[in-house]
Amino acid sequence: MAAPKSRLGRGLGGLIASAKPASNPPAEAALPVSPAGGKSAPAGPAASGAPGFIEIGVHLVEPSPYQARREIAAEHLAELAESIRAEGLLQPIVVRRRGDKYQLIAGERRWRAFQQLKLKTIPARLVEASNASSAAIGLIENLQREGLNPVEEAYGYASLIRDFDLTQEAAAERVGKGRASVANSLRLLSLDAELQGYLAKNLISVGHAKVLLGIEDVAQRAVLARRTIEEGLSVRATEKLVQAKKAGVSVPAGSTGRKVPAVEAAAVAGIEKKLTSALGARVSLKHSAKKGRIVIEYAGNDDLHRILEKIGVEA
Repeated sequence: MAAPKSRLGRGLGGLIASAKPASNPPAEAALPVSPAGGKSAPAGPAASGAPGFIEIGVHLVEPSPYQARREIAAEHLAELAESIRAEGLLQPIVVRRRGDKYQLIAGERRWRAFQQLKLKTIPARLVEASNASSAAIGLIENLQREGLNPVEEAYGYASLIRDFDLTQEAAAERVGKGRASVANSLRLLSLDAELQGYLAKNLISVGHAKVLLGIEDVAQRAVLARRTIEEGLSVRATEKLVQAKKAGVSVPAGSTGRKVPAVEAAAVAGIEKKLTSALGARVSLKHSAKKGRIVIEYAGNDDLHRILEKIGVEA
């Protein structure tokens, strides 16, 4: 019997390895020095002495037009920069030549961290790769290493299909995914911007989103999504809500949510009371075992500034 096919296909390492190393890499790079010198971070084990790696000017690198990631959290970038400052760069970026500059194939967060550290050069692997290969490698890196949110992942697949005239099956093969997985991901792009935002911020799950797609009316779908978030509904509870909506049956607020034990409800009420007293503003706590929300009410701009001062946030 044939061995089962890996769900990761060739994987990022395999794709990069199959990209042709660039011939005659430029001899422009300086040797890396300590970050304290303000020029470059230590190369780290993946870069030092490895064939095919060079040092290139950070200012000569340009982002990829096929980057699927839409946002890079400032705190995550700061953490990566601090790690590079302390330990060096463990995995060089991957680039290809574009005129007198270099276009990123993989490693945008690392490159931005080097910019934040004001370092002059960065270790890189220079390869020759087509547009389609560059896009696929960049998407795979994000999927395997940097955790794209579901909406970014869907847009990444859509970009591969649209920009390179690929079928869903061909795009799936490029990134080592099953066609059904890619097709299900692409369905998320049918959501309106509001729900895509909830999904990107992890306020609802992919399971919730798929259930909500059962409602065709955009306004009604948004109402159910907000209720799902406010009541902390499970996917199953949201499914019941959608079914009731289709059947024209009204479901009272709170009737589909998780039954909270009396002890837990009392604890949540106690926290709400303490926060309300500390902030001088009404506070409600939407709590579940996996996630929750703190809602602080305020009356006008002055009250908002007062609350922000109390919690140490500059407006």
